Amino acid sequence: MHSRFTIERMQARILDIPTIRPHKLSFGSISRQSPVIVQVWLTNGATGFGEAATIGGPSWNEESPESILHAIEHYLAPALVGQEASGFEGALARMDKACKGNAFAKSAVEMALIDAVARTLELPAWQLLGGKVHQSLPLAWTLASGDVERDLQEAHLRLEQKRHHIFKMKIGARAPQDDVAHVSQIARGLQGKATLTVDVNQAWDGNTARRYLPQLVEAGVTLIEQPVAQWNVEALKSLTATLDGALIMADETVCTPQDAMMLAREKASHVFSLKVAKHGGLIRTRKVAAVAEAADIGWYGGTMLETSLGSAASAHVFSTLGGQHHGCELFGPQLLVDDIVEKQMPIVDYALQLPDGPGFGVEISLAQLERFDRARQGLTAVHVDMAAHTTTPV
Repeated sequence: MHSRFTIERMQARILDIPTIRPHKLSFGSISRQSPVIVQVWLTNGATGFGEAATIGGPSWNEESPESILHAIEHYLAPALVGQEASGFEGALARMDKACKGNAFAKSAVEMALIDAVARTLELPAWQLLGGKVHQSLPLAWTLASGDVERDLQEAHLRLEQKRHHIFKMKIGARAPQDDVAHVSQIARGLQGKATLTVDVNQAWDGNTARRYLPQLVEAGVTLIEQPVAQWNVEALKSLTATLDGALIMADETVCTPQDAMMLAREKASHVFSLKVAKHGGLIRTRKVAAVAEAADIGWYGGTMLETSLGSAASAHVFSTLGGQHHGCELFGPQLLVDDIVEKQMPIVDYALQLPDGPGFGVEISLAQLERFDRARQGLTAVHVDMAAHTTTPV
């Protein structure tokens, strides 16, 4: 095949970027992010970038930066080099045949292909994803230092700066009554100036959730993310049916369109947290969102704490989605000490402004990629020539 959209080669690398403060979740605390950045080159000279970030290595799910890199280098890239770049569904099918699962790895590759093709056509990526219906998205900030005073200082500063008036609290690491007290203190400190949500990150069993979620609602929480384990659909279903005053949002339980169908059938959530990485790419994110819209389930634009690259790609697909939405939390770039783009997406009046392209509308700094490249820091030493499908030590 010799079309101008043919994939010529592909390169992937792991970056290590420190965070501005520890980010505490129910399963641990992170002080650096290690996104995998994919670059593809087309035979017409165009290039595109994609990203897959995990939270705490394999702590969030079974994929890690190292497994993502391995899957791309050894399975996904060889399956795609020489193929038509603009056939996104075909590329997904080829990747599925080459490698089961590995949604994060596939999402990074698909993202790079969409960026490259959109740049070839001199279009913003949202044009290839159905067209945008939102120019901006209300942007949440996560309060996850674990300290009430520090969290309140952060929240008040961001309110004053008109950057955020939706705040999400990460809970689940402490005793439930201590978490409730922590959330209640923050709620009192904000005195109705902001919307409050919590993410339990699967930390509670069904009975704990049934006991303590009403107390969180009483404190002022309006949206509760994944209070129980990924498998515990029965508890999600009962909480969705019985909890008054707040909405239940599924995250880890809703990855595939089939998961979305199951939750819709079971009436086991009010809202889906959409994350490009867990769905396996931008196109599959739209498929999960389509199930949500058909089932009268709202959506929320989630994050895996990506750089501005992954955040911009997510913003492009979120901008195309109809149905009831609850904003987004694409704040990853603000949590990192530095970024890999020349210019970040602006935040105006508490909302993230969509970049209009070409591609994802952000320009990658090659110097920053080199600066944070783990291989350059001596932690790994592998270079891949995707055209030759070989891996050689550097």
